Amino acid sequence: MSASLAAEFYDAQRADADVGDAFTVPLADSPPADQTETVLRWATHDVWPQDADAETQREPLASRLAVAERQTGAVTQKLVADQGRETIRQAARVDRQAVGYARAAALGACSFCKLMASRGMVYKTAGTAGRDANDKFSGDASLAKFHDNCHCGIIPVFRGQRFELSAHAQEWDRLYREYAAPFPGDQLRRFRRAIAEHG
Repeated sequence: MSASLAAEFYDAQRADADVGDAFTVPLADSPPADQTETVLRWATHDVWPQDADAETQREPLASRLAVAERQTGAVTQKLVADQGRETIRQAARVDRQAVGYARAAALGACSFCKLMASRGMVYKTAGTAGRDANDKFSGDASLAKFHDNCHCGIIPVFRGQRFELSAHAQEWDRLYREYAAPFPGDQLRRFRRAIAEHG
């Protein structure tokens, strides 16, 4: 369902851009079963019997179940949302009319997501997304990183369109350039502090 809704969104964005040729949005594959199993095992690991000396095993079962429920909801939300995001990302990669995509972050987003959204329409290739600046970018899916409970989206941009940052993203960009950009290796921490103090 997430992939189908994303394909409808992509089609609507493409229609708004008034690009002429036809294009069928390829839906992203479902997440691999081993990935789903791995994240769900992680989310619920404190519920199952382990080393009796483990600190989490000393917590009451009701507390451990509450944590497992919260973590399960978070990883499930990411798996579902990633299907939509991946559908848009893949479409933008193969659509000849797409020139790239931008990240859309909500006002309540974390500092990392606000920083990524402030970069604008740079996401289409690993080089433009930051691989040359950060060796943590590896593999094709690393162009746009998302975390559990992340509600960021992907906005495709097409030929003939001029992408502009939202007013909030422009402010995040200003804060980054003023307070964080001059400090390699410490930029995210400084940006987080700038957002807290001025955002």
